[in-house]
Amino acid sequence: MTTVGKLLHGLEKKYKVYSLLCPLTMIGEVLMETAIPLMMAKIIDVGIAEKNLPYVLKTGSLMILMSLVSLIFGGLGARFGALASLGFARNLRQRLFGKIQTFSFGNIDNFSSSSLVTRLTTDVTNLQNTYQMIVRICFRAPFMLLSGVILAFHINSRLSLIFLAAIPFLGAALFFIAATAYPRFKTMLAQYDKMNSRVQENLTAIRVVKSFVRSDYESRKFDEAAYDVRKFQVRAERIVILNNPIMQAVVYVCIILALWFGGNMIVAGNMQTGELVSFISYIGQILMSLMMLSMIFITIVLSRASTQRITEVFDEIPEIQNPSGINVIHSDGSTTKEIFKRVPNGGVEFKNVSFSYVKDEKNCVLSDVNIKIESGSVVGIIGGTGSSKSTFVSLIPRLYDTLKGTVSVGGIDVRKYDLKTLRNSVAFVLQKNVLFSGTIKENLRWGNENATEEEIVNACIASDAHEFISTLPLGYDTVLGQGGVNISGGQKQRLCIARALLKKPSILILDDSTSAVDTATDARIRMSLKKILPDATKIIIAQRISSVKDADVIYVFDNGKVNGYGTHSELLENNGIYREVYQSQQSQN
Repeated sequence: MTTVGKLLHGLEKKYKVYSLLCPLTMIGEVLMETAIPLMMAKIIDVGIAEKNLPYVLKTGSLMILMSLVSLIFGGLGARFGALASLGFARNLRQRLFGKIQTFSFGNIDNFSSSSLVTRLTTDVTNLQNTYQMIVRICFRAPFMLLSGVILAFHINSRLSLIFLAAIPFLGAALFFIAATAYPRFKTMLAQYDKMNSRVQENLTAIRVVKSFVRSDYESRKFDEAAYDVRKFQVRAERIVILNNPIMQAVVYVCIILALWFGGNMIVAGNMQTGELVSFISYIGQILMSLMMLSMIFITIVLSRASTQRITEVFDEIPEIQNPSGINVIHSDGSTTKEIFKRVPNGGVEFKNVSFSYVKDEKNCVLSDVNIKIESGSVVGIIGGTGSSKSTFVSLIPRLYDTLKGTVSVGGIDVRKYDLKTLRNSVAFVLQKNVLFSGTIKENLRWGNENATEEEIVNACIASDAHEFISTLPLGYDTVLGQGGVNISGGQKQRLCIARALLKKPSILILDDSTSAVDTATDARIRMSLKKILPDATKIIIAQRISSVKDADVIYVFDNGKVNGYGTHSELLENNGIYREVYQSQQSQN
């Protein structure tokens, strides 16, 4: 698919209609504008020269009517152009956002989230403005140029050589501006990425910034980023602004030459006054058309940077995709490609699994991991910071793919499952809890959009969240700020656990998700999980031994490898790392 095809793909029919109507109305406007100078010439050379007042009034009325029609066409063209470009931008943003939703974490890391935000906003806006200019000016200017040239030659072919001589000069100036400005605008957009990254980082960590009294420091960092954007934008615009003075200088020179040579022709009797007046009008229209075409060309050249950045997103191939299917032989001997759309149970098995974020065997964060978890069991995972506990569980719902080895769920390789099926069977509760703007009830229904009031309450009771929700003035209809800033860390964790329970998963993963609650609350939540999800496999990553000591089996991770496994008592006896963690926590108590 061509670049233009990628940008216009899926554009709604009504916006295509607007894109067609806009140039048609622009052509109507041009027809009226180019006819008016002819009428004016007749008024001067016929009406005024012959002192024919009725002819002047009749022709003047026709000029007024043509001006009104031109105004109507121009207004309609502006409206259709705006609607077409807004629809184009909306369609493009939707497709870009949809494409980003298919990305794996690795794909997003390739761009950075701040760069993707810039592409969805600034770059799309640039293309929206370019699109509007194309559907309006890209048809209006050439048609006016052609009409003006024909009528100017019709009036006086010798005098028309003036603006023909100006065209090569304009072309050379245009080429220089476009070639010089493009790389500068590309650099400017990269600076926008950096500035957006500063903003995103600051707003995400605003509480840390305030607690460490680093507002001034962050302001200075943002000032530097904003200054860089300004500096590179000025550097780029400095070239572009040369276009108007160059074009205007050419227009004025052409008009002066036309007046000089045309005046001499009038004196010699080779041209009439009205013809010179209309000829000068056509020179203005012709050169104005060339100016508009030059602006279109420059705009298109400059939008190449935005076009390239957007097509990079469309061209990016998601690292993790739905499988094409496996060959299934039926009883009649026929073979079809099928993918698994049902997870039989919550059993998990890792066979010789190695994983690297940079796809390099020399930089593996998990190495030769072999673990088998029975369906319905409770598994604890303990390990120091950086031991790749979270990476390990991220491979189960296929948020990443292994570098070597296989991960199986329900006895089936995760790469053979339909992605939605697999991920719907796994519920994650992370240490860094994520809530969205909206009510508590709306956030909980992320786990199950069709959950009943009773199911929501039962899930919150199980996660020990119902009590604090009931104390809020609006209860479950309480509106949460962005990220849940108006509730505590422990309350957010309990809401996230309730959200996961509503999903009724085959596998529940708690990644240090009770770190912000006290040990008594932690114990109540774990007891409730056994009751509400008796058949689900529960994988608990924790720093506290008390959170995992009752698990059926506990795995100890160290530097991306399984250092040991067993029950609480077995590990106390046989594993030095586990024993050291336990003793340190006991001494603190």
